[in-house]
Amino acid sequence: MITGVIKNKIDKIWTDVWAGGITNPLTVIEQLTYLMFIRSLDEKELGMEEFDNMTGGTSERIFPQSKIGQSMRWSKFKDSDPGEIFNIISKYAFPAVKKMKYGKLPDFDENGELIEIPDREDDEQMQTAFTRYMDSAVFMIPNANILQKIVTGLDDLYEHDIADLDMQGDLYEYMLGKLSTAGKNGQFRTPKHIREMMVELIQPTPDDCICDPACGTAGFLVSSAKYIRDHYESAMTTEQWQHFGTKAFTGYDTDQTMLRISAMNLMLHSITNPDIDYKDSLSKQNNVSGKYTLCLANPPFKGTIDENSINGNLRSVTNTKKTELLFLALFLRLLQKGGRCACIVPDGVLFGSSKAHKAIRKELIENHQLKAVISMPSGVFKPYAGVSTAVLVFIKTDAGGTEDVWFYDMKADGLSLDDKRSEIAENDIPDIIARFHNLEGEKNRTRTHQSFFVPKQEIIDNDYDLSINKYKKTEYVAVEYPPTSEIMSDLNGLYQELGGVLSELGELLSE
Repeated sequence: MITGVIKNKIDKIWTDVWAGGITNPLTVIEQLTYLMFIRSLDEKELGMEEFDNMTGGTSERIFPQSKIGQSMRWSKFKDSDPGEIFNIISKYAFPAVKKMKYGKLPDFDENGELIEIPDREDDEQMQTAFTRYMDSAVFMIPNANILQKIVTGLDDLYEHDIADLDMQGDLYEYMLGKLSTAGKNGQFRTPKHIREMMVELIQPTPDDCICDPACGTAGFLVSSAKYIRDHYESAMTTEQWQHFGTKAFTGYDTDQTMLRISAMNLMLHSITNPDIDYKDSLSKQNNVSGKYTLCLANPPFKGTIDENSINGNLRSVTNTKKTELLFLALFLRLLQKGGRCACIVPDGVLFGSSKAHKAIRKELIENHQLKAVISMPSGVFKPYAGVSTAVLVFIKTDAGGTEDVWFYDMKADGLSLDDKRSEIAENDIPDIIARFHNLEGEKNRTRTHQSFFVPKQEIIDNDYDLSINKYKKTEYVAVEYPPTSEIMSDLNGLYQELGGVLSELGELLSE
Protein backbone atom coordinates (compact mmCIF):
# COMPACT_ATOMS: atom_id res chain seq x y z
CA MET A 1 0.00 0.00 0.00
CA ILE A 2 1.31 3.44 -0.96
CA THR A 3 1.32 5.57 2.21
CA GLY A 4 1.49 9.33 2.51
CA VAL A 5 5.25 9.14 3.21
CA ILE A 6 5.87 7.15 0.02
CA LYS A 7 3.64 9.47 -2.00
CA ASN A 8 5.66 12.43 -0.74
CA LYS A 9 8.89 10.74 -1.86
CA ILE A 10 7.47 10.01 -5.31
CA ASP A 11 6.13 13.55 -5.59
CA LYS A 12 9.59 14.87 -4.71
CA ILE A 13 11.17 12.81 -7.50
CA TRP A 14 8.44 14.02 -9.85
CA THR A 15 9.16 17.63 -8.90
CA ASP A 16 12.87 17.13 -9.59
CA VAL A 17 12.08 15.91 -13.11
CA TRP A 18 9.74 18.84 -13.68
CA ALA A 19 12.49 21.18 -12.52
CA GLY A 20 14.53 19.89 -15.44
CA GLY A 21 11.90 21.14 -17.88
CA ILE A 22 10.13 17.82 -18.50
CA THR A 23 6.50 18.69 -17.78
CA ASN A 24 4.55 16.12 -19.83
CA PRO A 25 3.46 13.45 -17.29
CA LEU A 26 3.80 10.68 -19.88
CA THR A 27 7.39 11.73 -20.61
CA VAL A 28 8.19 11.93 -16.90
CA ILE A 29 6.95 8.37 -16.40
CA GLU A 30 8.91 7.20 -19.42
CA GLN A 31 12.17 8.72 -18.15
CA LEU A 32 11.66 7.24 -14.67
CA THR A 33 10.83 3.92 -16.34
CA TYR A 34 14.26 3.79 -17.97
CA LEU A 35 15.98 4.26 -14.63
CA MET A 36 13.75 1.73 -12.88
CA PHE A 37 14.55 -0.77 -15.62
CA ILE A 38 18.32 -0.23 -15.28
CA ARG A 39 18.02 -0.76 -11.55
CA SER A 40 15.94 -3.92 -12.01
CA LEU A 41 18.65 -5.42 -14.24
CA ASP A 42 21.25 -4.96 -11.52
CA GLU A 43 18.89 -6.45 -8.93
CA LYS A 44 18.54 -9.52 -11.13
CA GLU A 45 22.31 -9.71 -11.60
CA LEU A 46 22.91 -9.49 -7.85
CA GLY A 47 20.44 -12.32 -7.33
CA MET A 48 22.25 -14.51 -9.87
CA GLU A 49 25.62 -13.76 -8.28
CA GLU A 50 24.31 -14.72 -4.84
CA PHE A 51 22.86 -17.95 -6.23
CA ASP A 52 26.13 -18.83 -7.98
CA ASN A 53 28.11 -18.17 -4.80
CA MET A 54 25.86 -20.59 -2.94
CA THR A 55 25.84 -23.32 -5.60
CA GLY A 56 29.16 -22.84 -7.37
CA GLY A 57 27.29 -22.22 -10.61
CA THR A 58 28.18 -19.91 -13.48
CA SER A 59 24.99 -18.22 -14.66
CA GLU A 60 25.07 -16.18 -17.84
CA ARG A 61 25.49 -12.53 -16.89
CA ILE A 62 23.40 -9.53 -17.93
CA PHE A 63 26.22 -6.98 -17.62
CA PRO A 64 29.54 -7.34 -19.49
CA GLN A 65 32.50 -8.17 -17.27
CA SER A 66 34.55 -5.27 -18.61
CA LYS A 67 35.24 -2.10 -16.61
CA ILE A 68 32.62 -0.13 -18.57
CA GLY A 69 30.15 -3.03 -18.40
CA GLN A 70 30.37 -3.23 -14.62
CA SER A 71 30.19 0.55 -14.26
CA MET A 72 26.67 0.45 -15.75
CA ARG A 73 25.32 -1.40 -12.71
CA TRP A 74 23.07 0.64 -10.43
CA SER A 75 24.84 -0.62 -7.30
CA LYS A 76 28.17 0.62 -8.71
CA PHE A 77 27.20 4.13 -9.83
CA LYS A 78 24.37 5.16 -7.46
CA ASP A 79 26.71 6.74 -4.87
CA SER A 80 29.01 8.42 -7.39
CA ASP A 81 29.19 12.16 -7.90
CA PRO A 82 26.50 13.70 -10.17
CA GLY A 83 28.77 14.13 -13.19
CA GLU A 84 29.90 10.51 -13.08
CA ILE A 85 26.31 9.21 -12.77
CA PHE A 86 25.20 11.35 -15.72
CA ASN A 87 28.13 10.20 -17.85
CA ILE A 88 27.58 6.49 -17.12
CA ILE A 89 23.82 6.51 -17.70
CA SER A 90 23.69 8.80 -20.73
CA LYS A 91 26.81 7.49 -22.48
CA TYR A 92 26.73 3.78 -21.61
CA ALA A 93 23.78 2.36 -19.64
CA PHE A 94 20.97 3.92 -21.66
CA PRO A 95 22.46 3.16 -25.11
CA ALA A 96 23.20 -0.40 -23.92
CA VAL A 97 19.59 -0.97 -22.83
CA LYS A 98 18.44 0.17 -26.28
CA LYS A 99 20.54 -2.60 -27.86
CA MET A 100 19.91 -5.34 -25.30
CA LYS A 101 19.49 -8.85 -26.79
CA TYR A 102 18.94 -12.32 -25.39
CA GLY A 103 18.73 -10.89 -21.87
CA LYS A 104 22.25 -9.41 -22.14
CA LEU A 105 23.61 -5.88 -22.40
CA PRO A 106 26.23 -5.18 -25.09
CA ASP A 107 29.81 -4.18 -24.20
CA PHE A 108 31.86 -1.16 -25.30
CA ASP A 109 35.31 -1.10 -26.90
CA GLU A 110 38.32 0.80 -25.55
CA ASN A 111 37.17 3.94 -27.37
CA GLY A 112 33.76 3.78 -25.72
CA GLU A 113 31.98 2.62 -28.88
CA LEU A 114 29.12 0.17 -28.41
CA ILE A 115 29.71 -3.37 -29.66
CA GLU A 116 26.36 -4.75 -30.79
CA ILE A 117 25.46 -8.32 -29.86
CA PRO A 118 25.23 -10.37 -33.09
CA ASP A 119 21.98 -12.10 -33.95
CA ARG A 120 21.87 -15.83 -33.38
CA GLU A 121 21.22 -17.80 -36.52
CA ASP A 122 19.85 -20.79 -34.64
CA ASP A 123 17.67 -18.92 -32.22
CA GLU A 124 14.88 -16.38 -32.32
CA GLN A 125 15.93 -13.01 -30.93
CA MET A 126 14.90 -13.19 -27.29
CA GLN A 127 14.31 -9.56 -26.44
CA THR A 128 12.04 -8.41 -23.67
CA ALA A 129 8.98 -6.48 -24.77
CA PHE A 130 10.52 -3.41 -23.13
CA THR A 131 13.72 -3.42 -25.17
CA ARG A 132 11.80 -4.28 -28.37
CA TYR A 133 10.47 -0.73 -28.42
CA MET A 134 13.59 1.06 -27.24
CA ASP A 135 15.00 2.02 -30.66
CA SER A 136 13.07 5.28 -30.72
CA ALA A 137 13.65 6.03 -27.03
CA VAL A 138 15.40 9.27 -26.08
CA PHE A 139 17.08 10.01 -22.74
CA MET A 140 15.81 13.49 -21.83
CA ILE A 141 16.99 14.20 -18.27
CA PRO A 142 18.93 17.40 -18.95
CA ASN A 143 21.69 17.65 -16.37
CA ALA A 144 23.75 15.79 -13.80
CA ASN A 145 22.33 17.36 -10.64
CA ILE A 146 18.73 16.52 -11.49
CA LEU A 147 19.67 12.98 -12.52
CA GLN A 148 21.57 12.46 -9.27
CA LYS A 149 18.53 13.59 -7.25
CA ILE A 150 16.28 11.17 -9.14
CA VAL A 151 18.69 8.24 -8.72
CA THR A 152 19.03 8.95 -4.99
CA GLY A 153 15.27 9.32 -4.59
CA LEU A 154 14.47 6.08 -6.42
CA ASP A 155 17.14 4.19 -4.52
CA ASP A 156 15.75 5.43 -1.20
CA LEU A 157 12.26 4.25 -2.21
CA TYR A 158 13.45 0.78 -3.20
CA GLU A 159 15.75 0.37 -0.21
CA HIS A 160 13.32 1.50 2.49
CA ASP A 161 9.76 1.44 1.17
CA ILE A 162 9.30 -1.04 -1.67
CA ALA A 163 9.12 -4.38 0.12
CA ASP A 164 7.69 -6.72 -2.50
CA LEU A 165 6.31 -7.18 -6.00
CA ASP A 166 2.90 -5.71 -5.19
CA MET A 167 4.54 -2.61 -3.70
CA GLN A 168 6.55 -2.13 -6.91
CA GLY A 169 3.32 -2.34 -8.85
CA ASP A 170 1.61 0.11 -6.50
CA LEU A 171 4.51 2.54 -6.94
CA TYR A 172 4.12 2.39 -10.71
CA GLU A 173 0.33 2.62 -10.42
CA TYR A 174 0.64 5.81 -8.37
CA MET A 175 2.87 7.36 -11.03
CA LEU A 176 0.45 6.35 -13.77
CA GLY A 177 -2.30 8.04 -11.78
CA LYS A 178 -0.63 11.34 -12.63
CA LEU A 179 -1.81 10.90 -16.22
CA SER A 180 -4.89 13.03 -15.64
CA THR A 181 -5.98 13.93 -19.17
CA ALA A 182 -7.60 11.86 -21.89
CA GLY A 183 -5.80 11.18 -25.16
CA LYS A 184 -6.86 12.68 -28.47
CA ASN A 185 -9.05 9.67 -29.28
CA GLY A 186 -10.74 9.62 -25.90
CA GLN A 187 -8.51 6.97 -24.35
CA PHE A 188 -7.61 7.26 -20.68
CA ARG A 189 -6.32 5.16 -17.85
CA THR A 190 -8.90 2.93 -16.18
CA PRO A 191 -8.88 3.26 -12.36
CA LYS A 192 -7.34 0.25 -10.63
CA HIS A 193 -10.44 -0.62 -8.58
CA ILE A 194 -12.64 -0.68 -11.72
CA ARG A 195 -10.14 -2.94 -13.52
CA GLU A 196 -9.99 -5.27 -10.52
CA MET A 197 -13.79 -5.43 -10.38
CA MET A 198 -13.92 -6.49 -14.05
CA VAL A 199 -11.19 -9.07 -13.49
CA GLU A 200 -13.10 -10.47 -10.50
CA LEU A 201 -16.18 -10.79 -12.71
CA ILE A 202 -14.51 -13.04 -15.29
CA GLN A 203 -11.93 -14.73 -12.99
CA PRO A 204 -8.88 -15.51 -15.18
CA THR A 205 -6.94 -18.75 -14.66
CA PRO A 206 -3.26 -19.70 -15.27
CA ASP A 207 -4.28 -21.39 -18.53
CA ASP A 208 -6.04 -18.39 -20.05
CA CYS A 209 -4.72 -16.31 -22.94
CA ILE A 210 -5.69 -12.73 -22.09
CA CYS A 211 -5.80 -9.84 -24.55
CA ASP A 212 -6.34 -6.10 -24.31
CA PRO A 213 -6.30 -4.72 -27.87
CA ALA A 214 -6.19 -1.12 -26.60
CA CYS A 215 -3.75 -1.75 -23.77
CA GLY A 216 -2.35 1.72 -23.02
CA THR A 217 -0.35 1.22 -19.80
CA ALA A 218 -1.36 -2.48 -19.59
CA GLY A 219 -3.51 -2.00 -16.50
CA PHE A 220 -5.97 -4.77 -17.32
CA LEU A 221 -3.15 -7.23 -17.98
CA VAL A 222 -1.48 -6.29 -14.69
CA SER A 223 -4.73 -6.71 -12.75
CA SER A 224 -5.28 -10.10 -14.40
CA ALA A 225 -1.76 -11.19 -13.48
CA LYS A 226 -2.32 -10.16 -9.87
CA TYR A 227 -5.59 -12.12 -9.72
CA ILE A 228 -3.89 -15.25 -11.06
CA ARG A 229 -1.01 -14.97 -8.57
CA ASP A 230 -3.37 -14.35 -5.66
CA HIS A 231 -5.58 -17.35 -6.45
CA TYR A 232 -3.28 -19.92 -8.08
CA GLU A 233 0.37 -19.13 -7.27
CA SER A 234 0.99 -22.04 -4.90
CA ALA A 235 -0.49 -24.62 -7.28
CA MET A 236 0.86 -23.46 -10.65
CA THR A 237 2.95 -25.91 -12.68
CA THR A 238 6.26 -25.11 -14.42
CA GLU A 239 4.41 -24.98 -17.74
CA GLN A 240 1.84 -22.56 -16.33
CA TRP A 241 4.58 -20.28 -14.99
CA GLN A 242 6.25 -20.33 -18.40
CA HIS A 243 2.90 -19.43 -19.97
CA PHE A 244 2.41 -16.70 -17.34
CA GLY A 245 5.71 -15.03 -18.21
CA THR A 246 5.16 -15.04 -21.96
CA LYS A 247 2.03 -15.95 -23.92
CA ALA A 248 -0.62 -15.44 -21.24
CA PHE A 249 -0.73 -11.67 -21.76
CA THR A 250 -1.14 -9.80 -25.03
CA GLY A 251 -1.58 -6.08 -25.59
CA TYR A 252 -1.81 -3.92 -28.70
CA ASP A 253 -1.30 -0.17 -28.99
CA THR A 254 -0.28 2.38 -31.61
CA ASP A 255 1.83 4.55 -29.31
CA GLN A 256 5.49 3.54 -28.90
CA THR A 257 5.75 5.34 -25.57
CA MET A 258 2.72 3.47 -24.23
CA LEU A 259 4.22 0.18 -25.42
CA ARG A 260 7.42 0.87 -23.50
CA ILE A 261 5.51 1.86 -20.37
CA SER A 262 3.13 -1.11 -20.56
CA ALA A 263 6.02 -3.54 -21.01
CA MET A 264 7.74 -2.06 -17.95
CA ASN A 265 4.53 -2.24 -15.95
CA LEU A 266 4.21 -5.94 -16.79
CA MET A 267 7.87 -6.59 -16.05
CA LEU A 268 7.37 -5.14 -12.55
CA HIS A 269 4.77 -7.89 -12.10
CA SER A 270 7.11 -10.74 -13.17
CA ILE A 271 5.78 -10.96 -16.73
CA THR A 272 9.15 -10.98 -18.43
CA ASN A 273 8.30 -11.32 -22.10
CA PRO A 274 4.62 -10.56 -22.82
CA ASP A 275 3.29 -10.17 -26.34
CA ILE A 276 3.11 -6.38 -26.42
CA ASP A 277 2.79 -5.37 -30.04
CA TYR A 278 2.56 -2.21 -32.14
CA LYS A 279 -0.73 -2.76 -33.91
CA ASP A 280 -3.75 -0.79 -35.06
CA SER A 281 -6.30 -3.23 -33.69
CA LEU A 282 -9.15 -2.20 -36.00
CA SER A 283 -7.17 -2.06 -39.23
CA LYS A 284 -6.82 -4.47 -42.11
CA GLN A 285 -3.30 -5.30 -40.87
CA ASN A 286 -4.77 -7.01 -37.80
CA ASN A 287 -6.19 -10.38 -38.81
CA VAL A 288 -5.85 -12.16 -35.45
CA SER A 289 -8.90 -14.35 -34.91
CA GLY A 290 -10.03 -16.93 -32.35
CA LYS A 291 -6.75 -16.76 -30.40
CA TYR A 292 -7.73 -15.65 -26.89
CA THR A 293 -9.85 -17.01 -24.07
CA LEU A 294 -10.33 -13.65 -22.33
CA CYS A 295 -10.61 -10.03 -23.44
CA LEU A 296 -10.49 -7.14 -20.98
CA ALA A 297 -10.50 -3.59 -22.29
CA ASN A 298 -11.54 0.03 -22.05
CA PRO A 299 -11.23 1.02 -25.73
CA PRO A 300 -11.19 4.63 -27.01
CA PHE A 301 -14.66 6.21 -26.89
CA LYS A 302 -14.73 9.10 -29.30
CA GLY A 303 -12.28 8.01 -31.94
CA THR A 304 -13.13 7.53 -35.60
CA ILE A 305 -10.75 6.08 -38.16
CA ASP A 306 -10.30 6.19 -41.90
CA GLU A 307 -13.07 4.16 -43.47
CA ASN A 308 -10.69 2.52 -45.94
CA SER A 309 -8.39 1.21 -43.20
CA ILE A 310 -11.08 -0.63 -41.19
CA ASN A 311 -10.93 -4.42 -41.38
CA GLY A 312 -13.89 -5.57 -43.47
CA ASN A 313 -14.84 -8.41 -41.13
CA LEU A 314 -15.55 -5.86 -38.39
CA ARG A 315 -17.75 -3.71 -40.60
CA SER A 316 -19.72 -6.77 -41.62
CA VAL A 317 -20.86 -6.92 -37.98
CA THR A 318 -21.43 -3.21 -37.44
CA ASN A 319 -21.05 -0.90 -40.43
CA THR A 320 -19.58 2.19 -38.80
CA LYS A 321 -16.46 4.27 -38.24
CA LYS A 322 -17.13 4.60 -34.48
CA THR A 323 -14.34 2.88 -32.58
CA GLU A 324 -16.48 1.99 -29.55
CA LEU A 325 -18.71 -0.18 -31.77
CA LEU A 326 -15.91 -1.63 -33.88
CA PHE A 327 -14.03 -2.76 -30.77
CA LEU A 328 -17.02 -4.85 -29.66
CA ALA A 329 -16.93 -6.61 -33.03
CA LEU A 330 -13.17 -7.03 -32.59
CA PHE A 331 -13.54 -8.70 -29.18
CA LEU A 332 -15.86 -11.27 -30.73
CA ARG A 333 -13.35 -11.95 -33.49
CA LEU A 334 -10.35 -12.22 -31.15
CA LEU A 335 -12.04 -14.66 -28.76
CA GLN A 336 -12.13 -18.40 -29.08
CA LYS A 337 -15.55 -20.00 -28.87
CA GLY A 338 -16.41 -20.01 -25.19
CA GLY A 339 -14.12 -17.02 -24.58
CA ARG A 340 -15.24 -14.35 -22.12
CA CYS A 341 -15.10 -10.57 -22.28
CA ALA A 342 -15.57 -7.71 -19.83
CA CYS A 343 -15.29 -4.31 -21.46
CA ILE A 344 -16.23 -0.70 -20.80
CA VAL A 345 -18.50 1.14 -23.24
CA PRO A 346 -19.98 4.65 -23.23
CA ASP A 347 -23.71 4.80 -22.52
CA GLY A 348 -24.44 5.67 -26.16
CA VAL A 349 -23.54 2.11 -27.14
CA LEU A 350 -26.40 0.86 -24.95
CA PHE A 351 -29.21 2.91 -26.50
CA GLY A 352 -27.90 4.48 -29.75
CA SER A 353 -30.56 4.32 -32.45
CA SER A 354 -28.35 4.06 -35.55
CA LYS A 355 -28.26 0.84 -37.57
CA ALA A 356 -24.68 0.22 -36.44
CA HIS A 357 -25.59 0.58 -32.75
CA LYS A 358 -28.53 -1.78 -33.06
CA ALA A 359 -26.53 -4.26 -35.15
CA ILE A 360 -23.78 -4.78 -32.55
CA ARG A 361 -26.30 -5.11 -29.69
CA LYS A 362 -28.31 -7.61 -31.73
CA GLU A 363 -25.12 -9.55 -32.49
CA LEU A 364 -24.28 -9.87 -28.80
CA ILE A 365 -27.80 -10.88 -27.80
CA GLU A 366 -28.82 -13.15 -30.69
CA ASN A 367 -25.55 -14.86 -31.64
CA HIS A 368 -23.69 -14.90 -28.32
CA GLN A 369 -24.44 -14.84 -24.60
CA LEU A 370 -24.75 -11.39 -23.07
CA LYS A 371 -24.60 -11.95 -19.32
CA ALA A 372 -24.48 -8.53 -17.65
CA VAL A 373 -24.82 -4.79 -18.11
CA ILE A 374 -23.38 -2.84 -15.16
CA SER A 375 -24.20 0.86 -15.34
CA MET A 376 -21.56 3.09 -13.75
CA PRO A 377 -21.98 6.70 -12.54
CA SER A 378 -20.55 9.47 -14.70
CA GLY A 379 -17.85 10.48 -12.19
CA VAL A 380 -15.98 7.16 -12.31
CA PHE A 381 -13.49 8.45 -14.90
CA LYS A 382 -12.91 11.91 -13.50
CA PRO A 383 -10.69 13.89 -13.83
CA TYR A 384 -10.21 12.46 -17.36
CA ALA A 385 -13.84 12.73 -18.42
CA GLY A 386 -17.36 12.91 -17.02
CA VAL A 387 -18.82 10.46 -19.52
CA SER A 388 -21.39 7.89 -18.35
CA THR A 389 -20.27 4.33 -18.97
CA ALA A 390 -21.19 0.70 -18.45
CA VAL A 391 -19.43 -2.65 -18.21
CA LEU A 392 -20.61 -5.36 -20.58
CA VAL A 393 -19.89 -9.00 -19.75
CA PHE A 394 -20.46 -11.58 -22.47
CA ILE A 395 -19.38 -14.97 -23.79
CA LYS A 396 -18.62 -15.75 -27.42
CA THR A 397 -20.72 -18.75 -28.45
CA ASP A 398 -21.55 -18.26 -32.16
CA ALA A 399 -24.79 -20.05 -31.24
CA GLY A 400 -26.74 -17.63 -29.03
CA GLY A 401 -27.40 -18.42 -25.39
CA THR A 402 -28.70 -15.11 -24.08
CA GLU A 403 -31.76 -15.67 -21.91
CA ASP A 404 -32.10 -13.19 -19.08
CA VAL A 405 -29.63 -10.28 -18.95
CA TRP A 406 -28.52 -9.13 -15.50
CA PHE A 407 -28.55 -5.35 -14.93
CA TYR A 408 -26.91 -3.53 -12.03
CA ASP A 409 -27.20 0.19 -11.27
CA MET A 410 -23.89 1.14 -9.63
CA LYS A 411 -24.35 4.32 -7.60
CA ALA A 412 -20.98 4.48 -5.80
CA ASP A 413 -17.52 2.99 -6.32
CA GLY A 414 -15.90 3.92 -3.02
CA LEU A 415 -14.69 7.33 -4.21
CA SER A 416 -16.37 10.70 -4.55
CA LEU A 417 -17.66 11.41 -8.05
CA ASP A 418 -15.96 14.80 -8.39
CA ASP A 419 -12.50 15.65 -9.73
CA LYS A 420 -10.89 14.98 -6.32
CA ARG A 421 -12.10 11.33 -6.17
CA SER A 422 -11.66 11.17 -2.40
CA GLU A 423 -12.39 7.94 -0.50
CA ILE A 424 -15.97 7.52 0.78
CA ALA A 425 -17.77 4.74 2.65
CA GLU A 426 -20.36 3.97 -0.05
CA ASN A 427 -19.13 1.29 -2.47
CA ASP A 428 -21.25 -1.03 -4.61
CA ILE A 429 -18.32 -2.99 -6.09
CA PRO A 430 -18.23 -5.82 -3.48
CA ASP A 431 -22.00 -6.22 -3.90
CA ILE A 432 -21.67 -6.35 -7.71
CA ILE A 433 -19.06 -9.11 -7.57
CA ALA A 434 -20.97 -11.15 -4.98
CA ARG A 435 -24.27 -10.91 -6.85
CA PHE A 436 -22.74 -11.65 -10.26
CA HIS A 437 -21.32 -14.90 -8.94
CA ASN A 438 -24.66 -15.86 -7.42
CA LEU A 439 -27.10 -15.00 -10.20
CA GLU A 440 -29.52 -17.69 -9.04
CA GLY A 441 -30.25 -15.51 -6.05
CA GLU A 442 -31.15 -12.57 -8.29
CA LYS A 443 -34.17 -14.11 -9.98
CA ASN A 444 -36.77 -12.87 -7.50
CA ARG A 445 -35.54 -9.27 -7.38
CA THR A 446 -37.88 -6.64 -8.76
CA ARG A 447 -37.17 -3.71 -11.07
CA THR A 448 -37.14 -1.36 -8.08
CA HIS A 449 -34.00 -3.03 -6.73
CA GLN A 450 -30.47 -2.01 -7.64
CA SER A 451 -30.00 -5.21 -9.67
CA PHE A 452 -32.46 -7.35 -11.60
CA PHE A 453 -32.94 -9.59 -14.63
CA VAL A 454 -34.56 -8.55 -17.91
CA PRO A 455 -35.79 -11.31 -20.27
CA LYS A 456 -34.24 -11.47 -23.73
CA GLN A 457 -37.60 -11.00 -25.47
CA GLU A 458 -38.29 -7.76 -23.63
CA ILE A 459 -34.92 -6.41 -24.77
CA ILE A 460 -35.69 -7.43 -28.35
CA ASP A 461 -39.09 -5.73 -28.16
CA ASN A 462 -37.27 -2.53 -27.12
CA ASP A 463 -34.99 -2.48 -30.20
CA TYR A 464 -32.22 -4.24 -28.24
CA ASP A 465 -31.96 -1.24 -25.90
CA LEU A 466 -29.56 -2.02 -23.02
CA SER A 467 -29.88 1.17 -20.95
CA ILE A 468 -30.89 0.33 -17.40
CA ASN A 469 -33.34 3.24 -17.22
CA LYS A 470 -35.43 1.56 -19.91
CA TYR A 471 -36.26 -1.27 -17.52
CA LYS A 472 -35.75 0.13 -14.01
CA LYS A 473 -38.88 1.08 -12.06
CA THR A 474 -38.96 3.83 -9.48
CA GLU A 475 -40.85 3.12 -6.30
CA TYR A 476 -42.84 6.17 -5.27
CA VAL A 477 -43.66 6.48 -1.57
CA ALA A 478 -46.76 8.48 -0.69
CA VAL A 479 -46.05 11.44 1.54
CA GLU A 480 -48.75 12.54 3.96
CA TYR A 481 -48.92 16.28 4.59
CA PRO A 482 -50.77 17.96 7.48
CA PRO A 483 -54.15 19.64 6.80
CA THR A 484 -54.13 23.03 5.06
CA SER A 485 -55.54 24.73 8.17
CA GLU A 486 -52.58 23.48 10.22
CA ILE A 487 -50.07 24.69 7.61
CA MET A 488 -51.74 28.12 7.51
CA SER A 489 -51.70 28.33 11.30
CA ASP A 490 -47.95 27.57 11.32
CA LEU A 491 -47.33 30.21 8.66
CA ASN A 492 -49.27 32.83 10.64
CA GLY A 493 -47.23 32.01 13.72
CA LEU A 494 -43.98 32.43 11.77
CA TYR A 495 -45.24 35.73 10.31
CA GLN A 496 -46.06 37.13 13.75
CA GLU A 497 -42.67 35.99 15.08
CA LEU A 498 -40.90 37.67 12.17
CA GLY A 499 -42.89 40.87 12.79
CA GLY A 500 -41.74 40.94 16.40
CA VAL A 501 -38.07 40.49 15.39
CA LEU A 502 -38.32 43.28 12.80
CA SER A 503 -39.95 45.60 15.39
CA GLU A 504 -37.09 44.97 17.86
CA LEU A 505 -34.52 45.56 15.12
CA GLY A 506 -36.17 48.89 14.21
CA GLU A 507 -36.03 50.06 17.82
CA LEU A 508 -32.33 49.19 18.07
CA LEU A 509 -31.52 51.11 14.89
CA SER A 510 -33.43 54.22 16.02
CA GLU A 511 -31.52 54.52 19.29
